[in-house]
Amino acid sequence: MAEMWINIGPSHPSTHGLWDLRIKVSGEVIVDSDPQVGYLHRSVEKILERKEFVMGMPITERLCYVANMNWTHLYIHAIERLMNLEVPDRAKYIRVIVCELNRIASHLFWLGAYVHDIGNLTMFLWPIREREYVLDLLEYLTGARMMYNYPRIGGQVKDVDDKFLRRSKIVCDMINERTNTYERFLDENTPWHVRTKGVGVIDKAMAKNAGLTGPSLRASGVDFDVRKATPYWAYDRVDFEVPVYDEGDCWARYRVRLEEIRESCKIVRQAIDNLPAGDFLGKAPRVAPKTTAWVRHEDPRGESMCFVMGTGAKNPYRVKFRSPAFVNISALPLMLLGFKVPDVPGIMGSIDVCIGEVDR
Repeated sequence: MAEMWINIGPSHPSTHGLWDLRIKVSGEVIVDSDPQVGYLHRSVEKILERKEFVMGMPITERLCYVANMNWTHLYIHAIERLMNLEVPDRAKYIRVIVCELNRIASHLFWLGAYVHDIGNLTMFLWPIREREYVLDLLEYLTGARMMYNYPRIGGQVKDVDDKFLRRSKIVCDMINERTNTYERFLDENTPWHVRTKGVGVIDKAMAKNAGLTGPSLRASGVDFDVRKATPYWAYDRVDFEVPVYDEGDCWARYRVRLEEIRESCKIVRQAIDNLPAGDFLGKAPRVAPKTTAWVRHEDPRGESMCFVMGTGAKNPYRVKFRSPAFVNISALPLMLLGFKVPDVPGIMGSIDVCIGEVDR
């Protein structure tokens, strides 16, 4: 049978961003694929190298508008390590709270988009509706709907109050209940099973060799989470489980994220209950030494990293980010091989693509 290349993108609803997935098909069967990125490059790292440390945070907010609280905290954490700066305990707990709320919002946004990709239009707006409650919380705290600009070198720009903490618990309880509804709706849905189970399979060895991280890695049976492996802030003071599934298919990647929503709610509650008194912002220098530092975080999409090199001045000499979505996209050819064209949106969406962080 004759083979041909088909372009899905660079502007296509299923890609969820400006990139091109080229697939080679023999009839309906995918025999090869080639992800093409680079359509959205904005030189974020070079812009950061020309700005003072305190002026770089609005730029990192744009790396991924769905998980921007996590990305900005990653950059701030790298600068603090470069400056050998210790953050107050209260600030560490606040960071855990806001980053986990951001993780919940990110997973809810992914779920709403993913069910739509697969054709389940009924549930499309349900997770988006719940995400709005999380955005309301972060807007109340930061004053911004999506681009929060909340962390500062040494802590946070403002403290949390009792109203925010009380509302956060209420929202987490509500999201836990609604997550049970999603679970019943999808787990008992035969078309959902057909479109996700046994589709886009990547086993444990292949996932590790491909460099997968985050939910996509844990769905292939690898028990690894940066928050557990190398705890930062207050993650070593809260109790949570790392969801792991062995199937390595689209179903497992969906299940891992659903469980992570519940675990993040659990983390938020514990961090609120154990929130210490004290300062929320420490005193930070404006100049960094001539040395290097790097940190790794558990982003909603996987393991994110930031490398920073100081110049002895107010700006970095070099900034480099490691995007988990970039690496996860590179593993798509392994997941797509042997499956059919209608499976592409489900497989592609299951890794939770964010092109903003890919094309930095």
